[in-house]
Amino acid sequence: MTEPDRENTPPVAHSWAGGWRRIMLGTGMLVFPTLTAVAVSGDVGGSAAVAGLAVVIAFSLCYVLLALALGRERRSFVKPLLAAMTALFLAALPFAHADAFFLATVIVSVVAVLWRRHTLPVVAAGTLAALLVPWAVPAWHAGPGGFQSLALLFTSLTCGAFAEIAATNRALVAARAEVARLASEAERNRIARDLHDLLGHSLTAITVKSRLAQRLAAKDLDQAVAEMAAVESLSRQALADVRAAVTGYREVTIAGELARGRELLRAAGVVADLPKAADAVGPEQRELFGWVVREGITNVVRHARASRCSVLLTPTSVEIRDDGPGGAGRGLIGAGKGLTGLRERVAAAGGTVEAGPLDPRGWRLLVTVRQADPRSEGTT
Repeated sequence: MTEPDRENTPPVAHSWAGGWRRIMLGTGMLVFPTLTAVAVSGDVGGSAAVAGLAVVIAFSLCYVLLALALGRERRSFVKPLLAAMTALFLAALPFAHADAFFLATVIVSVVAVLWRRHTLPVVAAGTLAALLVPWAVPAWHAGPGGFQSLALLFTSLTCGAFAEIAATNRALVAARAEVARLASEAERNRIARDLHDLLGHSLTAITVKSRLAQRLAAKDLDQAVAEMAAVESLSRQALADVRAAVTGYREVTIAGELARGRELLRAAGVVADLPKAADAVGPEQRELFGWVVREGITNVVRHARASRCSVLLTPTSVEIRDDGPGGAGRGLIGAGKGLTGLRERVAAAGGTVEAGPLDPRGWRLLVTVRQADPRSEGTT
């Protein structure tokens, strides 16, 4: 007999230790030593009966100690106690004859719980022994042990099935905990990505407008005040967006981002060639394309050193181009956290992202998604 697997034994020990169902199942196994004790009292008398009853009592005591050892995870006591129970079962055969196999039922059931991989061969061997040994011993004057073999077979299989269900339930609880952990991690990543996208755009706009207000302060005070008012408005909007991102109820649309992008490009001194409407984009893509426009225009203002920026919209794509230098300095867009988060969003929608320099100069960000199947519209 092999050592109980560390993967299986501790959960089994917990299953024996806690829960009224487990306690009742473990206590119910004492019925079988009771049946053997009754058989000893009926088959033999005098000192033989006393010896037989002592063997059964010792067997029951070993079983109780085994249950306590499992409950306290004293695995080192399991095999010695099980060996003692086996020896006591053999010692009970001369006194209880076929009914001694009720003790074997307890032993095989324990093996079925602790060593589930060996359940079938052990149960098969025990059942055949309970069936054939009474018939093979002439002195017992008994036929095959049908009742004893059936009791051993069904009881041990029931205990094994109970242990398997308990292990499955524990695995399910562990899986639920893992799912909860992964969901929490995904939510943290979402918040980090959203905060980067939101604050990157908003703080860039605030920086650009603040610089513009400084330049205008000396020659056009009213315009400088207007720009600072816009900075205040952007700050308030950024704060609202951050709060919404944390709670998960922020709304981003392509129309709103085109309007914000046009204002940001104007403040940065970049000619904005942006669509006046976003009717070509379907409702299912408007949020995603809004994020693309936000990230793309933010990177143009930060890194492009461009004089013109254009946005092209189709039902399945959004493209952002600028005429800035396409050299190494623009590599930030390919390796930055903003594009990384954007790639995650687009991949989740089943689309692709392309970003790279144009010839002879400029930079392009292209996001393409699959065309929706018209046949799926209106279906559930």
